[in-house]
Amino acid sequence: MGTTTARAIPTFTGDVTPDELGTTLVHEHVFVGHPELDLNLPHPEWDEDQAQDRAVAGLERLYALGVRTVVDLTVPGLGRNVTRIQRVAERSPVRLIASTGYYTADGLPQFFRTHGPGRLVDGPDPLIELFLRDIREGIAGTTVRAGILKVFSDAGGITPDTERVFTAAAHAHLETGVPITTHSDSKSRGGTAQQQLLTRLGVPLDRVVIGHAGDSDDLDYLMSLADAGSFLGFDRFGMEHVVPDAQRFRMLCELLGRGYADRILLSHDAAFFSRITPPSWRSRVVPHWHMENVHLRVLPQLRMAGFDELVLQELMIGNPRRLLANGKAY
Repeated sequence: MGTTTARAIPTFTGDVTPDELGTTLVHEHVFVGHPELDLNLPHPEWDEDQAQDRAVAGLERLYALGVRTVVDLTVPGLGRNVTRIQRVAERSPVRLIASTGYYTADGLPQFFRTHGPGRLVDGPDPLIELFLRDIREGIAGTTVRAGILKVFSDAGGITPDTERVFTAAAHAHLETGVPITTHSDSKSRGGTAQQQLLTRLGVPLDRVVIGHAGDSDDLDYLMSLADAGSFLGFDRFGMEHVVPDAQRFRMLCELLGRGYADRILLSHDAAFFSRITPPSWRSRVVPHWHMENVHLRVLPQLRMAGFDELVLQELMIGNPRRLLANGKAY
């Protein structure tokens, strides 16, 4: 099992204590982009000032609903731009936590294939250097430090390049205690392979979130992930083009009824702007895919289903606090 030492948690606007986190959404994105496409094929719906204002207004609405912290899981590969998010954070009543890691389903950029131990340009693994610098010093020359690591595997399974990302993340976790969250493919029971790999790499599974586990309707699979120690990310509420929220809610209730409240995290994987799924498409196709959905629809339904406030507080406050606060002081 992982350490239980509480540590300060870095945010875009300074460190906070675990108790200051409050109600937390653990898997969101402020902006998702693609730097090369943004330069060469700008998205017609993107306007910097309007996007900033939209994000601040959305965070103000979240604050009014009781949310105090949002974890931004936009890492390299998704257009991470920390200085852009800093401008939002300075205007936001909600604290934002930055992340590090790398988002790729199969292959890393060529730079990483030529640089590293035993490679064409021999030297330290730049992924490990990136992750540790982001956590200990700051991201991209700023003083904003990452509070969580993000790794990715999808329907194609764990490829050689994604395994390299997992390995670098495990190294950074063991050095710093920062937790790891994943993108997993539930249809292929991908969280199991992720747990097996992270275990081989020495990562205690109670420091790991199996992201998107809530897309699964396989109760045995979900219980096996939780029984191994990991948190389950029910983190795509509103993403009904993938799985209906009714299914997510049904599986959530099944797990809560079986005593897994201490293993579940709720969120949306939503963004105030994403060039992958831009605002016009979201409003037309998935109108509930926004960061208010859990508070406006899911929590009221849980109350109607008979779950008391202590359970809801565990989901929204206690579990995120345990995930983010337990670890080494770095």
